[in-house]
Parts: sequence; structure tokens; C-alpha cells
Amino acid sequence: MKAALAICFALWVGPTAVSAEVELSFYGGIQSAPSSDISIRDDDILADDDFSVDWEGRSGTAPIYYGFRATRWRSETFGFGLDFAHNKVYPKDGELPAGYEVLEFTDGLNTLTVNAYRRWDNAFGDMTPYVGGGIGVALPHVEVTNGASETFGYQLTGPAATVIAGASYPINDQLSVFGEYKGTFSSNSAELDSGGTLETDIMTNAVNFGVSFNF
Repeated sequence: MKAALAICFALWVGPTAVSAEVELSFYGGIQSAPSSDISIRDDDILADDDFSVDWEGRSGTAPIYYGFRATRWRSETFGFGLDFAHNKVYPKDGELPAGYEVLEFTDGLNTLTVNAYRRWDNAFGDMTPYVGGGIGVALPHVEVTNGASETFGYQLTGPAATVIAGASYPINDQLSVFGEYKGTFSSNSAELDSGGTLETDIMTNAVNFGVSFNF
């Protein structure tokens, strides 16, 4: 991750072509997540649980799903940048194993990734399709209450990766709108306040709509 950040920084601040541009993008949309397996190990309360949870995103429920990114286009076709996404997952219909009152990542299942992008400028008239992907870290707000302890706070829980495919359309020289698919994987190993651990790999899928400002 440090190496990826160093490469991104070098590409960001290094000499650029005349055509280089900075793009700031803000997006929201509809985000969901399939079920995932969870392992909880906690010797202090003699807990040793393995179970599966069906997730839902509730994108429009506060705190809402959103994201933003900064991209430096080094040429007409290639760019690099940072992307932050405030993903969320709730147990579907409140279903939890016996003994658990809360188990969710709702503020949220945050990810920060270093991404690379390829675009095809004005490939379909004014429409510009693009693809991207990158790696980074998961920074979720871990919320677990099991009757014996309560965990409530942000943690650095492991690696994350994302893939993106979409298209943008210009409104004027500095403003454009876009729509895209964004899939994000995070491998999470969280510490519980009781001294135990929670481990789960989560994949989120999102259809995003947003606006970009070009400089």
C-alpha cells in the first residue's frame, strides 16, 4: 500500500503534459452487498462463532451512501488518483445470530483506494467511456454488540480493491456528469472491545451517478 501511494504521489506531482488536468468527482447512487461469512473469536467470553449474514445497503438511509475522488489525467487516455467510498452494510431484515444485538458497518464500510483509469475521449459523440481499478485499505466503523461487550468505532481492518466502468458527458468545459458501475472488495479483520476479533470479506456493488469538476 505504501508503494502504491508513493507511485501515485510521484505521478501526481511529477512533470505533466500540457493536456494534463485535475478532475474532482462526487457521487451517490444505489449500493448493495451479497451475503458474507463472519468468524468471531473471543476467548474472554468463550465465543467461537462462524455464521453467514445477508447484507443490504439502504443507500438512501442516513448516513447515506456516497463517494468522491480526485483524478489527475496525465494524457487524453490515462489517469491516476485517490477514491474514497462510504459504503454501508446492514443485516437484512435485522436477522442476527442468537446473542447479537448489533452487527453492522453503517457509518460505514469505508474504503480508500489508489486507482488508475483508462478513458476513450469522445468515443461516442460527446460521450466518454472509461474503466478503472485500484487497491487500498478498508476503514470501517465497526458496530458489534453481543450482550457481553460493545464495539463502536473506526478501525483500519485490512486491504481493499475496486473496479469501475462508466461513461461521462460534458455539460461545459469544466463540468461533466457521469454514471458507472463500481464494485469494491474489502477483507476485514476487526478488533472487538472484549479482546476478540471479527473477520469477514465483503463485496459491495454500486450503480453511481455523479458530477465532475475539471481544472
